Amino acid sequence: MSNKVQVEITINGKIVQKEVEPRLLLTDFIRDECNLTGTHLGCEHGVCGACTILLDNEPVRGCLMFAVQADGSEIQTVESLKNADGTLNVLQQSFSDNHALQCGFCTPGFLMTLTHFLEDHQNPSEKEIREAISGNLCRCTGYANIIKAVQQAAKTLQNEEMNHSVISAQ
Repeated sequence: MSNKVQVEITINGKIVQKEVEPRLLLTDFIRDECNLTGTHLGCEHGVCGACTILLDNEPVRGCLMFAVQADGSEIQTVESLKNADGTLNVLQQSFSDNHALQCGFCTPGFLMTLTHFLEDHQNPSEKEIREAISGNLCRCTGYANIIKAVQQAAKTLQNEEMNHSVISAQ
């Protein structure tokens, strides 16, 4: 008799159907069952933010959820961020430009947290950025360059939106 449960989860736009143990962590499902290793496991207590993903467009700690809890949901991992041509998206490029990562372990969690944040904050203040990343821990960077990267990304996104609006109006 199998204790496994069937789940169907859309991950980065692809429907994944698997039978899983009821106690399989969502992070383990993402990493081991789907081979998406960009989502990192840090503290496994929901404190560090390394495992942050977007679940139905909301940032969540994957280490605090079971895969069965995500059944029927849509998940975005850090692998979803790259552009269609494989290049870095605006936020990823801003992290690179501003040296906002060192070892890179925490970076996927920051990117997912900030992807959601920038959707609602087109011109964030430093205080708003610091508050947004307060649930993500980094042992290497000191956060200053992460803040610069977010400011650059926000500015770039504003310019892209402004250019798109001008082109659409013509």
